[in-house]
Amino acid sequence: MELKEKISKIKKEKNAVILAHYYQRPEIQEVADYVGDSLGLSQKAAEIDADIIVFAGVHFMAETAKILNPTKKVVLPDLTAGCSLADSCPPDAFGSFVASHPDHVVITYINCSAEIKAMSNLVCTSSNALKIVESIPKDVPIIFAPDKNLGKYIIQQTGRDMLLWDGSCIVHEAFCIDKLLDLYQDHPGSVIIAHPESEEHILKTAKYIGSTAGMINYVKEHPKEKFIVATEAGILHEMKKEVPNTILIPAPAEEDNTCACSECSYMKVNTLQKLYDCLLNETPEINVAEDIRKKALTPIVRMLELSK
Repeated sequence: MELKEKISKIKKEKNAVILAHYYQRPEIQEVADYVGDSLGLSQKAAEIDADIIVFAGVHFMAETAKILNPTKKVVLPDLTAGCSLADSCPPDAFGSFVASHPDHVVITYINCSAEIKAMSNLVCTSSNALKIVESIPKDVPIIFAPDKNLGKYIIQQTGRDMLLWDGSCIVHEAFCIDKLLDLYQDHPGSVIIAHPESEEHILKTAKYIGSTAGMINYVKEHPKEKFIVATEAGILHEMKKEVPNTILIPAPAEEDNTCACSECSYMKVNTLQKLYDCLLNETPEINVAEDIRKKALTPIVRMLELSK
């Protein structure tokens, strides 16, 4: 409690705001000014009135906040908070891929680096991916990167013939279909909900597929159901707050770990102590080269306009 009080005090003194993703540790979500998914966090970052933004998430999220707020100081509790999906799309290789398909519109999932966003025509999140793709005329070919699983889901939903980059999220690919079906048998009548970054065989079992915010809203709309939740387990903290009497079960991962669920080790490197330290010392600071920032800003702004 003392650390939380210190964070609250210094936050006011420095006119700072704390943004946290749903996958962060519960104690970090509790001290945040805003907790959300990638779309919600991007929207919040675009309208923020603060001198310092503490981004309790992963590196690409803090980069996006900096792209939208070039005059504000953006800090990340731990610079090692990366993203397997973003890492799966190196700028040099992606640049060559885009150059070899000059007639394609490039849509990138927000889970990528600033350099990748700078090569894009549009950015999307899992909340608005279908809307963003459908905003492109049907006769215009599309490159979709970096998440092949989300891309396959969009193709299935829209019928669009998109060229997919071969990237994926290790967290959402860790779900074990056999364990999931066993868990479903152990909880008859339960409802499986899943994030579209999951593999196709997992999505086929789901009654609802959506972003983290979408999954939370779905649970709120059906509080009497029993849910098996196929996304990063950090989301359960917010879900339990919204529907405290609803049974929520994390979907099982292939490998056994402390919670028998799928956790993002990158998200979990951030701690309350690191958050306090980075707020106190205003470091590690996130910076984006101005030429990259300007190029990356355009597709992000287009996304935010289409998401209103």
